[in-house]
Amino acid sequence: MDDLDTRVLRAALAWQQAGTAAVLVTVARTWGSSPRPPGSFMAIDAQGRVVGSVSGGCIEDDLIERIRSQGITAVCAGGRPQVLRYGVSAEQAHRFGLPCGGTVELVLEPVGAHSRLDELLAARQQRQALCRELDLATGAVTLRPATAADAPGWDATTGLDPLPGAPDTRRLLTPFGPPYRLILIGAGDLSRFLCEMALGLGFELIVCDPREEQAQGWSFSGELPGVTLTREMPDDCVQRLRPDARTAVIALTHDPKLDDLALMDALATPAFYVGAIGSRRNSAQRRERLREHFEVPEAALARLRGPAGLYIGSQTPAEIALSILAEVVAAKNGVSFSDQAQVAAAKARREAAAGADAAHAAWLAVAAVPATCGLGAGLGSDR
Repeated sequence: MDDLDTRVLRAALAWQQAGTAAVLVTVARTWGSSPRPPGSFMAIDAQGRVVGSVSGGCIEDDLIERIRSQGITAVCAGGRPQVLRYGVSAEQAHRFGLPCGGTVELVLEPVGAHSRLDELLAARQQRQALCRELDLATGAVTLRPATAADAPGWDATTGLDPLPGAPDTRRLLTPFGPPYRLILIGAGDLSRFLCEMALGLGFELIVCDPREEQAQGWSFSGELPGVTLTREMPDDCVQRLRPDARTAVIALTHDPKLDDLALMDALATPAFYVGAIGSRRNSAQRRERLREHFEVPEAALARLRGPAGLYIGSQTPAEIALSILAEVVAAKNGVSFSDQAQVAAAKARREAAAGADAAHAAWLAVAAVPATCGLGAGLGSDR
């Protein structure tokens, strides 16, 4: 399944190619709380069909009504992009479902060949990072390689607001990276649950397992559209795919012959997440193997998540998949957790608490024994 950005771009391009008028609506700026951040976008055609979102729904309803009643030509006067603001008053914020004090600024641009959506989609498919620049005065679009400094919204060098009576020289910047990608080492129940969940989040999915029985079991369970199954050795797969900063790699086989080399190669890439399942003991042994046998640097080992996942008391493959994917999404979004939320620390804490409870229960049982021959309940007196 495509990610949301790709679905919006594909829909807008399809309408353009079919000769159906459409607009691309992009969040340029927000003030206060807002349901969607700058750079979020949606497409609306002349009939009011919508793909994507820019709010919780009320703004979409207003935009659809504008387009249906006025037409795209009137909404985008002169065929040029237009700027709309919602939430500038408390009444309007309430009407359009914006959080208290929230304001959102949108850019509406008519879709055409000048929009260069086909080029943008092709670049994303080739895992190229581009920045799309929209000239507000002319509607012209420029595509260039994205840089780390690019942020969605107005180009600050052109001024954030036009002066009264002066031409609007602003440019809207929208960086587009390649779709997020998940490389899973091992084709089993856990991989399948991970794929089913990650598909809904728009991840590109590759499952790698050279073992015949696992590949047959995967095929027997039925194909998952949008998931690529490869039979190559995992380290060869990682080297071929060359994980970038929008790729996660997770080892799921419990087999050092398959997991270790793939993890070693993944840790040498910019992958935003590298993890492996296993017990705390196995995870410690894995780190030691990577350190001693493969000379993986400590800085790289510090990036290895193991046991992978956030602690939610997972028992079933589906619950474990949820735990792992939650940690992957958190890493993708730049959210970090204290050690207390990690599987290893949380399990150790629970075991320590369980041990303390058991010891206390044993002490209570002994303390409850009636005194005999001068010996008795005073056993706990030195505590």
